[in-house]
Amino acid sequence: MPQPSPTDAPDKAFYITTPIYYVTAPPSIGNAYTTVAADMIARWHRQCQQRTWFLTGTDEHGQKVMRAAAEHGVTPQEWTDRLVEEEWQPMLRVVDASNDDFVRTTEPRHAERVRDFWETIRANGEVYAGEYEGPYCVDCEEFKLPGELLDGPGDKQLCPIHNRPVENIKEKNYFFPLSKYSERLLELYERNPTFVQPDSARNEVVAFVRSGLQDLSISRSSFDWGISVPWNDSHVFYVWIDALLNYATAVGYGSDDERFAATWPADVHLVGKDILRFHAVIWPAMLMAAGVDVPHQVFANGWLTVGGQKMSKSTATAIHPSEVVDTFGSDAYRYYFLKAIAFGSDGSFSWEHISAVYTAELANGLGNLASRVTSMVGRYFDRRLPDPGETGLDEDMLASELARTVAVADAAMERLALHEALGAIESYVARINGYLSDQEPWQVAKDDSEQGQARLGTILYAAAEALRGVAVLHAPTMPKTSAALWEMLGAQEQLGDLGDQDLRSAGRWGQLSAGATLTKGEPLFPRLPDDA
Repeated sequence: MPQPSPTDAPDKAFYITTPIYYVTAPPSIGNAYTTVAADMIARWHRQCQQRTWFLTGTDEHGQKVMRAAAEHGVTPQEWTDRLVEEEWQPMLRVVDASNDDFVRTTEPRHAERVRDFWETIRANGEVYAGEYEGPYCVDCEEFKLPGELLDGPGDKQLCPIHNRPVENIKEKNYFFPLSKYSERLLELYERNPTFVQPDSARNEVVAFVRSGLQDLSISRSSFDWGISVPWNDSHVFYVWIDALLNYATAVGYGSDDERFAATWPADVHLVGKDILRFHAVIWPAMLMAAGVDVPHQVFANGWLTVGGQKMSKSTATAIHPSEVVDTFGSDAYRYYFLKAIAFGSDGSFSWEHISAVYTAELANGLGNLASRVTSMVGRYFDRRLPDPGETGLDEDMLASELARTVAVADAAMERLALHEALGAIESYVARINGYLSDQEPWQVAKDDSEQGQARLGTILYAAAEALRGVAVLHAPTMPKTSAALWEMLGAQEQLGDLGDQDLRSAGRWGQLSAGATLTKGEPLFPRLPDDA
């Protein structure tokens, strides 16, 4: 994760955003993938006791939305209201997103600031009138370069992302001289090598800018569903020129200078790789033109595929998040997508794979471990955590490995290698299970001597204390499971709320004290139904 700039306010929040999602249809697991990734990162920083702000929202203007509304016989505002209220905001609850704000581009707080922003750029001499003629993909809401298109049937040309014919449009519009910013953008990428990540995305953006930028049409005059241009109300702003500004308008740009200074610039914009150029080229150039600091990083995650195809509503491969959550639960949903897919790369989803991960790593791994430890403490020590007694090399190794796991996972999160962080935690859970299998506390319990009972207490204390660390580490990814585990270990009564535990101190051994009351409780990961 990029380091704060020397110009950042000393008390600046860690600020992370998802892209704002285009509301032409209900959300899919592809949309929710970016959301849960941003949520894990936000929760990680909160768990490190850092002030954090997490923004998501919806992009509601443009030609595609207008056409979708017309197809359903309603106005664009009615269409977006329905989808936001019935689909997009409920999706956040389905996947347990902890966003601090939800911005809609139809809100006055956004629209008014968009006009102000572009008035500033126009006053700086960076807007001119012209005419656009060329290909346009309504699905992308993007002006396309001829060299980007694919040959289709007849003389049609296709969008390479949606594989649909583009439309040739001719309009008198206003333009932003994007071509002027090529050198400044290249200097930005050189000065801040992690501005665009992962490296494959950075290489793509640098090559694109080096190949030469074209000036950008910032308005549309053939329809009226958008934010009106203040100096010519027969035009509306091009949807992307409006939408990109949400990241600034939602945190006080032009309306609350104190709040804006305490939040901006964004530390990380998470985006799908298909909208990378908007965020890594057009967005920073816009900010430069307005004299506003650019964000610290734009990170592009890959696509989800189903059956070898990119997830798409048009090809009927889209899956609603609730379809998965209803079977596996929200925590398992989050864990699977964040661990099974290398963040920044494309990933494949299948019901068989998520079932296998759920069973092996969650139910038989963490869930069984928690059940074994709490059951044995209940059986052998009347639910009271025993004294750690005299530890040996095995316990010392378990303690040192917890500290190492915290460090490795935190370092991975700094690089946004979410899958590596979760891999380190899962390996530690396997290590605890291995420790119990090696120590065989159920056999040690047969030794009624003082020495035997002391050894049993040492083993079970070590396993419970290791799980205490796991509960803190997994809180950003599996908040419900971690809260339940925290209660099972009696940690709430002894150590306070899970949210108040500093993640980076989770590796300090010995935080649970003897006498804590452990409770077996319900299984953390119930057995899946036979048809799962």
